[in-house]
Parts: sequence; C-alpha cells; structure tokens
Amino acid sequence: MELYRWLPPEAVKILLVLFLSFLIGLEREEHKTAAGCYAFGGVRTFPLIGLIGYSIALLSGTQIVPLTLGFLVVGGFLALSYWHKLSTVEAAGVTSEMSGLATYLVGALVYYEHFWIATTLSVASLLLLELKTGLEKLASRAAPGEILTVAKFLLLSAVILPILPNQEFGRFHINPFKTWLVVVAVSTISYGSYILQKLTKEHGGVVLAAFLGGAYSSTLTTVVMSRRAAREEHPHLFAGGILIASGVMYLRFIALLGLFNRHLMSLLALPFLVLAGLAIGVGWIWSRRPDAKVDEVKREFEPTNPLELVAAFLFALLFLAMLVATQLAVTYLGRTGINALAAVMGVTDVDPFVMGMTQSAGSLTPLKVAGAAVLIAAASNNFIKGIYAYGLADRKTGMQSILLLAGLAGIGLVPLLWI
Repeated sequence: MELYRWLPPEAVKILLVLFLSFLIGLEREEHKTAAGCYAFGGVRTFPLIGLIGYSIALLSGTQIVPLTLGFLVVGGFLALSYWHKLSTVEAAGVTSEMSGLATYLVGALVYYEHFWIATTLSVASLLLLELKTGLEKLASRAAPGEILTVAKFLLLSAVILPILPNQEFGRFHINPFKTWLVVVAVSTISYGSYILQKLTKEHGGVVLAAFLGGAYSSTLTTVVMSRRAAREEHPHLFAGGILIASGVMYLRFIALLGLFNRHLMSLLALPFLVLAGLAIGVGWIWSRRPDAKVDEVKREFEPTNPLELVAAFLFALLFLAMLVATQLAVTYLGRTGINALAAVMGVTDVDPFVMGMTQSAGSLTPLKVAGAAVLIAAASNNFIKGIYAYGLADRKTGMQSILLLAGLAGIGLVPLLWI
C-alpha cells in the first residue's frame, strides 16, 4: 500500500501490465521448452505485447481507432508467426497467437483502469493454457449430445427467461417470468442429478442410484427400481432404495421452497428434514439387510435429459394449470378443496402442485393452508409410489415397498396436527 502511494499512478499500471503479461509469457515459455519445436513468444515477447497495448491506449486516449489499428498490426505479426508455424510444424495450434492478442487487450484494459477485468482475463488465459490436457480429456469423455444439453439449459435460463415480462396478468395473476423461473429451477435441480448420475455411471450401486434418482424424480426412480426388482432377488435392497429416493424428495422440496417462498420453507423445513432423515436412515438400514442372493447389483438406469424443451413447456403448462386450479379451489371450495386437490395431485408428478403453492402461499392462500396442502400432496405421492412398486415389482419387494412408503405417508401427515 505504501509503495502504491509512493509510485506515480502510471508506474503502478505499467508494473501491473508487466506482471500479468509476464505470467502468460512464462507459461508459454514452459510450453515452448516442452514442445521442442517452433512456438511463438515467451517471457520477453508477451510483456512487450502488453506494454504495446498499454502505450497505444495511452496515446489514443478516448479514441478507439488508433487502439483498433494497433490491435490489427499486432494481429498481423501474430498471423505471420502462425503462417511460419504451419510451414514448419505438422500439427500447428493457434493458442499462443491468441494469447498474444489477449495480452495486448490486457495492457489496454489496465490503462483504462479496468483492473479487475484485466486480471480476470489474464487468470482465465493462464488456466486455459495450463489445463490443456485436462480440458482435452474432458472433451473426449463428453457424450456427443451433452453440448446440446448445455445449450438447451442456456436457452431456458439465459435466453428465454430474461425476455419474459415480470408482471401479473388476468384474474389468476399469471406472471410469465416467475412461471418460467420455476421451470428453470426445477430443471436445474434435475439436471444436477442427471450430471451426477452420468459422472458416477461406472460406480456405486442401487443405494447411490436411489440418492441421485430422488433428486431427479422419486416417482420415476420408484418405477424403474420396481421393474428391475421383478427380475432380481434382492427385495430388501430395492425396497430400501425406493424409500431412500422418497426421503431425498423431501430435501428436493426444501430447496425449491427456499428459492420461491421462504415463509413456506420455514414452516415446513423442520418436518421435511425429519421425514427425509427418517426415510433415508430406515431405507439405508433396510437395504443392508441380507437377501437370498448375495451377488452385487450394478446400476442400470440411464436417466433421460431433463432439459428437453417439450418437457419444459409441458411442466410450465402443468404449473399454470395448478395455479388456476388452486385459486379456483380456494375461492369456491375452501381448505377442503385445496386438500382434496393436493391428495389427487399425488398420483402424478407432484412438483407442479408444490411450486404452485409457493406462488400462492401467504397471498391468495393462507400460509398454513398451503403448508398442509404440500404435506398432503407429498404423503399422497408416497402412497401412490407404494402402489406402483406393489404392481411392478416382485411380490416381496412390492409388499415391503408399499408398507414402508405407506408408513412414510402416514408419518408425513403427523405435522398436520400443529400446522
């Protein structure tokens, strides 16, 4: 700090340019030594490029034309270097030349006192240069469709969401921005589980699949595990896994409630944590009980991409339908109608109903009424999953699953006594 006060401001800027560009040049010098063939620049060239960028920015002032011409001149020299490299090296990369252009910009940014941007650009350049091997391995391991999946996620969150109006329309108070924000939030949690399942594809067994599947969709996980249990002789393992998935569902709800309605989350956080801990704990213990067959059961389920646009729009329509149905139930049927709707919604995907409650709780719907409805919907969903398991799995797994999930559903209604 004392040095900063003692030196002239321009001297501090020049030292920063030299430091940042020297780091990039040092990394390129190491690369050139390891490559053993022609490569552009090193610990002297890159600081010089940074100083050129700084000097031209100083002479240009607020004029962009001289700075642009300097960029083109430096780019011309870098193009000559790349042309020479192409004539001498069989597999020539352009990374060093692009680093030179970035270094020129770092010098100019420092002059205009964009210190944070200049430093971030330098650090990002260093990371991209140094992590070449790891990044290339990552690219080779990524499935062909994963890049498209990321593009879909960006389309949902960064393209569609910002252009939607953040205001309410009609008698049902439909907010397009909040509606799509709900879609993005639910898709993000499911996508996170999807990525973890992909990364752990070769590892873990049924219990890990239950944990990750519960964050993705506990209903779908129950159906998949039940069908597989029909051809395996591991009733305790699969029944325990199905219960674990339903326990993780409560953690998923806590995350979603926390994002969209803190008051509703505060009301339900404690009972949901207790229910999640109970289901996961009992499910894990149950899955450890010995079965007739002792061979290890590998994971087979491959989750589908949760970011499919058709699925996103369908979820948005279901969410809107739940908002309208909830408001009609509140207006004409009262608390009894809300509870009946919650029980019915447990038959299908319960997320749209729960997210609908986050939008109406505390305003259109009393907070405790909304909390009770969410509890009923979750309990109903657990009981329905037990029926799914009983119908799809073998007799032992189905019976154990329906008893465990019916017990969880019953315990899940206990908080209604004080809500």
